[in-house]
Amino acid sequence: MGGSGRNKRPRRGSLGYSPRKRASKIVPTLNSWPEVDDVKILDFPGYKVGMSHILRIDDRKYTLTKGKEMVVPVTLVETPPIYVCGVRAYKKTPYGLKTVTESWAEGPKELSRSKTVTKSPEKDLARIQSLIEGGKVDDLRAIVCTQPKLINLKKKPEVMESGIGGADVNAKLEYLKGVFGKELKVKDVLDEGEFVDVISVTKGKGFQGVIRRWGVKVQTRKSNDARRHVGSIGPWHPPKVMWTVPFAGQMGFHTRTELNKRIFRLTNPKDLNITPKEGFKNYGLLTSDYAMLKGSVGGSTKRILRLRKSVRVPVRRTGGVPDITYLYKASAGEA
Repeated sequence: MGGSGRNKRPRRGSLGYSPRKRASKIVPTLNSWPEVDDVKILDFPGYKVGMSHILRIDDRKYTLTKGKEMVVPVTLVETPPIYVCGVRAYKKTPYGLKTVTESWAEGPKELSRSKTVTKSPEKDLARIQSLIEGGKVDDLRAIVCTQPKLINLKKKPEVMESGIGGADVNAKLEYLKGVFGKELKVKDVLDEGEFVDVISVTKGKGFQGVIRRWGVKVQTRKSNDARRHVGSIGPWHPPKVMWTVPFAGQMGFHTRTELNKRIFRLTNPKDLNITPKEGFKNYGLLTSDYAMLKGSVGGSTKRILRLRKSVRVPVRRTGGVPDITYLYKASAGEA
């Protein structure tokens, strides 16, 4: 495949993205959160609206354009309030975290069709407290659900698990008691100017060949066989096809994480209206709170995203809220 010596080409594709198979579900699952001191939920879901661009003053310290006006592409993510509908307790074991118990509150009526509501949540929370005192609970997480009906997107909410900041389990429980069965807005979780990681399921491309999927070179027109395929699938020995050989298969619809997307604004259309007259393409009008993120993020329009507090904050990070001087509101068809 690669040959030997100085003429060896780079391998096809990155091992960090293998196996390239379809995501198991449309709602991304998080397995890790950053270690922070603030006791609060560490991620917030939203729905991808589309892209636009703004003009802002460059507030980065180590750039040649510091203090100058620059054009920046932005992605808008609508973030209607979420509902804290449950608490889940975990115990650390040699085989990983094990669920000890959980408690569910009476959430939206669309949620009660598929989830069992606990008869007495107060007793369950008291039981969790006793388990913590007995050393049988090492971590607590919140079970939250989205409310897409508030933005007329759909009826059925998505249910997911969110980590809680802080190291003290008792402090986490007190925080969860305060938000249990209540709504949370995006400003209760995230702040303007901070960096977040965006976890989403990318656009699906279907079954694709090796040229598009792996970037294999198209053979010359004088080749005896087909041109859009791998020239060699390996040596005679070992007498098998290696796993490193590029093959056709699923492309797209993968769960991916984009690190360190800076939040330019956390606002709503009443305070800062960036919606075109006819609405965003394939989405419509913004009606609820939204986040303005720098750059592009994965996923198609209306797809759910999860904004997690950054786990790898840049060393030369820029703090504070950026100064925006111009908002682009024209649609794609206008000049």
